Amino acid sequence: MVWKKDLNEEIDEEKMSRINSAGIINITLENLWRDCYSAMASGELVKLNRKLDAIWTLLGGDVKEGESEDKAMDAIDMKIYETGSLNHKKSGFKSGGESESHTRALQYVLLKKKALFLRRLQNSQGKGTAYTNPDWDDFD
Repeated sequence: MVWKKDLNEEIDEEKMSRINSAGIINITLENLWRDCYSAMASGELVKLNRKLDAIWTLLGGDVKEGESEDKAMDAIDMKIYETGSLNHKKSGFKSGGESESHTRALQYVLLKKKALFLRRLQNSQGKGTAYTNPDWDDFD
């Protein structure tokens, strides 16, 4: 397929840089992570979970269905689901009774695990802050 940059120039799709797409994905991920940290700090668990799900859609696109990462993500989501509904109205942990506070604290811990799993997945895919290439082991 041929893409037109402007009326006077044609660009062959095979010559287009994939770096542009990677840059956009990394910017999107960074914005989502910033929103996650904000939601985490304010105890907005629903917002935190939704942002983490958005991150998963970006990272999960490079994971085949049924692979270990896919299964791990499903397991984390099921644990969160089993705790009950994330409350849309409350933030923080001091509202409600002891049982509700315990549930919200458990949900927070599980969402933290989800965030760490996704950050590690992002790093292992080379889209994050820490990337190691097995070929680099010889460069000491």
